[in-house]
Amino acid sequence: LIAAAFLLWKSDASTARGNQLVMLNEIEQLAAHGDSAAAAEKAAALRQQIQQQPEARPDRRIPLMCGICLLFLGGVTGYCCIAVIRPFEKLSHFADEIASGNFDLPLDYERSNYFGKFTWGFDRMRREIRNARSCEREAIENNKTVIAALSHDIKTPVASVRAYAEALDMGMAQTPAQQAEYVNMMMQKCDEITKLTDDMLLHALSDLGSLRMQPEEFDLSALTAQTVGSLSAGRSDVQFEQPLFAATVYADPVRTAQIIGNLIHNARKYAKTDIQISIRRNADAIELHVQDAGGGIPDQDMPFIFEKFYRGSNTGSEQGAGLGLFIVKFIAEQSGGGVTLQNENGGLHVTVSLPCAPITRLPES
Repeated sequence: LIAAAFLLWKSDASTARGNQLVMLNEIEQLAAHGDSAAAAEKAAALRQQIQQQPEARPDRRIPLMCGICLLFLGGVTGYCCIAVIRPFEKLSHFADEIASGNFDLPLDYERSNYFGKFTWGFDRMRREIRNARSCEREAIENNKTVIAALSHDIKTPVASVRAYAEALDMGMAQTPAQQAEYVNMMMQKCDEITKLTDDMLLHALSDLGSLRMQPEEFDLSALTAQTVGSLSAGRSDVQFEQPLFAATVYADPVRTAQIIGNLIHNARKYAKTDIQISIRRNADAIELHVQDAGGGIPDQDMPFIFEKFYRGSNTGSEQGAGLGLFIVKFIAEQSGGGVTLQNENGGLHVTVSLPCAPITRLPES
């Protein structure tokens, strides 16, 4: 622009000077040919043109164009600084913060900016990393809790088994009835240990997503009777009411037996009353109902009762990992059913629903 203005100014000045030289040359030619009148007329016209020509003044167009160019360059530089350099400086600072482990620092961005989507992607990456780190810390804490709970809860039944074994070894159980009682207590403590380890294994598998269900059609009534029988050696605190229909469900029988065992174990441990078990059908589901008379669960504990490691305020000194009802709910939902809890009839009423196969009435006798 500056060069163009200078050339324009030079072009105008050169044109005027060229016209004057042409007129002067014509005057010389006329004088040489003796045409003094025409030469005098041309000379007068040239003199008048020179007199009318404005005085040479500094051309202000060049400084004006220089100023405009400087303003343009300044604007471009400022825009580049704001739109390019500063965002990169923010990204550099943001990357340093992420590298130092600070995932709570947000990265401001504007979608109208050329780098808006780019910086938005960086900030989204920060949030994803922060969530992943939070889940990792939670998993580590859960594992610590599992190990601590398992170590604490296994210690007592193991000590009991050892005490009964030492008593038998020392001959303290002198009658067959006493010996049978000691053996029965040892078996109960072994069952407690087995349940604890099974619960911990199920928790680990559910966390890893490795728990595999193997559903098949089976008679829930027969499985319930078998499970109650295996858990009631020498005890008569569980009453199972056989249904009048074929309670055929489509679920994993091994995991369903764990549901029944967990519910019986919880009722014995915390309610310490008789347990009523029944089976009903409801639309396209078969329901397993377990009722005790132990006062139920406090209302303030009910919203959290299915959470891992949660132990209600009414557990007292009873040991446990807080996984029983969590596992019941997890298995029931993985089977396509569900579980609900209600405080009624002076105790806790647990309802487990499982998807049923086609139900047929048993032949009447």
